[in-house]
Amino acid sequence: MTTGGAMAGAARAGAARLLGPALLAGVLATGCAGGNGAAEAPSPSPATTPPEVLCTRLVTHWAREVLDSGTYGDYQSMGLSNGQYEILRGVVDAARAEKKRQGADAADELIGREAHEGCVEWYRSGGPGEGPWR
Repeated sequence: MTTGGAMAGAARAGAARLLGPALLAGVLATGCAGGNGAAEAPSPSPATTPPEVLCTRLVTHWAREVLDSGTYGDYQSMGLSNGQYEILRGVVDAARAEKKRQGADAADELIGREAHEGCVEWYRSGGPGEGPWR
């Protein structure tokens, strides 16, 4: 009867080898679920930023840079599309004139306002076209 006892011991050892990883996975999963064993609801994905808001941020940033430096860079190196670059040029022209008339603070306000209006209008009419340069 020793062979039966040895076989039973071997079966228990084999079962322990199989159950060990499963038990470990269960313990780890429980530990990651906030400690109470219940799975938490997944957090909502972050909200996406509308393209006209991103456009406004980009154009506003570069308009301030260009106004202070006096020179334009390449639109691609700025991360702008051709349409956004056109908005930028119009905003900077208007801001330069406003800065001469009313000062730097007025020009800064104009940049924010004009960039927003230009980007909203551009995306209202479809935004970038088929080509990467649009």
